[in-house]
Amino acid sequence: MESYTELANRARQGDVQAFSGLYESCYRDLYRFALYNLGQEEDARDVVSETVLAAFENIGKLKSAEAFRPWIFRILVNKCKRKRRQYVLRTEELPETLHARERDTCQEMDVRRAFLSLSGEERLIVSLSVFAGYSSSEIGKLLRKNANTVRSKLSRSMGKMQKLLED
Repeated sequence: MESYTELANRARQGDVQAFSGLYESCYRDLYRFALYNLGQEEDARDVVSETVLAAFENIGKLKSAEAFRPWIFRILVNKCKRKRRQYVLRTEELPETLHARERDTCQEMDVRRAFLSLSGEERLIVSLSVFAGYSSSEIGKLLRKNANTVRSKLSRSMGKMQKLLED
C-alpha cells in the first residue's frame, strides 16, 4: 500500500487513481465537517462534491504532498462559507408531508444552540477539531494562527458550550 505522500505526489502529476485514493482517505471527514457546518445532508454532499472537483482541477497547484489534507479542507471551508451566505438569500416552502426522524431532538437542539452561540471563528475551530480530527497545530496552519492561540480558543469555545449545556 502506498503512503499518503506518494499518493499526493502522483496525484499532483495527474494520476487520477492516486487522487481517488486521497479522496477516499478524507471523504468521511470532509462530509462530517460540511454536514455539521451546514446542517443539510444534500448541501453537505454538494459542497463536498464541489470541493473534490475544485481540488482535482487544481491538484497541480498543491505545493507539497504533505499539505493535501489542510489544502482540501481550506477549499471545503470556503465552499461552506459560500453556501451559508446563500442560505440568507434562499426561501423555500416546506412540503406538507415532511416527516421527522426519531431522535433526541431536545439534546440535539441544545448542542446545536450551544454551537451556534459561538462566533464564526470559534465554530470553525471546534468543527475542525471535533469533526475533522485536526490537531491545534494543523488548525493553526489552516487558519494562519499560532497553535497556542488555537488551543486557547478551542478550550474557551468548548467551555462556553459546556456552560450553556449545563444551565
